[in-house]
Amino acid sequence: MKSPYVGSLVPNEVATVQLLVLAKEIRQKKTGEPYLTMHLADRTGEIEAKMWDNVAEVLDAFQRDDFIKVKGLVQIYQNRVQFTVHRVRRLEEHEIDLADYFPCSERDPEEMFRELRGIITGFSDANLRSLLDAVFADPDRVRLFKMAPAAKSIHHACRGGLIEHVLSMCALSRLVGSHYPQIDVDLLITGAILHDIGKLEELSYARSFGYSSDGQLLGHITLGLRLLGKVFDSLPGFPPRLRTLVEHMVLSHHGELEFGSPKTPMFAEALLLHHLDNLDSKMDALRGALKRDRQVEGEFTNWIAPLERVLLKKELYLHPPAPSTPPPAATPPSASGPSTPAPAPAAPAPAQPTTLFGEKLQAVLESQK
Repeated sequence: MKSPYVGSLVPNEVATVQLLVLAKEIRQKKTGEPYLTMHLADRTGEIEAKMWDNVAEVLDAFQRDDFIKVKGLVQIYQNRVQFTVHRVRRLEEHEIDLADYFPCSERDPEEMFRELRGIITGFSDANLRSLLDAVFADPDRVRLFKMAPAAKSIHHACRGGLIEHVLSMCALSRLVGSHYPQIDVDLLITGAILHDIGKLEELSYARSFGYSSDGQLLGHITLGLRLLGKVFDSLPGFPPRLRTLVEHMVLSHHGELEFGSPKTPMFAEALLLHHLDNLDSKMDALRGALKRDRQVEGEFTNWIAPLERVLLKKELYLHPPAPSTPPPAATPPSASGPSTPAPAPAAPAPAQPTTLFGEKLQAVLESQK
């Protein structure tokens, strides 16, 4: 296991870290000399990095998706942690353990897949159960389904993220679907399981997450329908109209044409599927943005583009750190030697009467002494 991780780097300390290169760009200083700007990561987070000196020696030493060992200074720049790299070396394959570099679901993928199989087994609709059994009869598809992220970066962007997202939507489908008597919960859960099945082919996740060529050209909705078409064709007895409903749910789950859906949802389960997908993805995007936030100070994150807002760090807002109190200023010693205790303050003089009656009363009291 490597150490340290990005999440444990301490500002103003020199560190030697092994990281994955997510991005690398060569830029020029005002003097015309090159410098490197990089985006580096491990399973605990990401960090921006700059290399200002001796850049010509390492320009071709590593590329994007390589693993590197860097030594440098961790600093705060514009309220964010930044790594100033002094030395860098490309790591060989035998020096790395992939588990150190890629974010993974906190749940075990085998356990999640067993849970998914249990959900499918509990279906009362035999046709939908046979469809899902056929989808997961392919061992290679099952292997990818356990490993795939649900997105490149926005939500559930980790290994095992897709099946984690699917199981969350299955739970929401049971919870919300049972609230509405007209909802066919088996059909809704089928949509939850299959709506992103095309991401098995859309995304590439051998190292950093990206898009495959087919993913760039076709997108996961088209790829998902193509995959399901082959499965449906292997089930000649499957009801044609039920097939159309399942296909429509996959086609319309983004909800709006401008969000990539060829059709908008046209029946209850399809509409509910869209909103549950949006809900679950937004909540995970929020969770992930708060976890990855590198703002050093303040109760708000920086701008979160997928959510189009900054986010409040609720716990920090509710429980702000106690303000530090400066130590009391020391009294300077007297030039003539050690200071002597100050005399006790004199008792305040009695208030003087300010009215004619008060003056007469005071005179009587004085005469009686």
